Amino acid sequence: MARDIKLGWDVEALNKAYRQGYMAASMGMDKTRCPYRGEVVVAAWESGWEDAGEVVQEENALGDNGLYSRIA
Repeated sequence: MARDIKLGWDVEALNKAYRQGYMAASMGMDKTRCPYRGEVVVAAWESGWEDAGEVVQEENALGDNGLYSRIA
């Protein structure tokens, strides 16, 4: 697995941070609550947070009421 020894992050860590940022935004958590410290990992978390925010905005613009409206 690729790992940057100098910075202390790897692809799995970045993917995990992204997924956690995405979930945080999906649950309405504020962007300032990022639990990470390293610049690169924080950027991955924020990317996930921003992507989820865009999805929520698009759903709100379309009047999507969530899972049940997609099933019906």
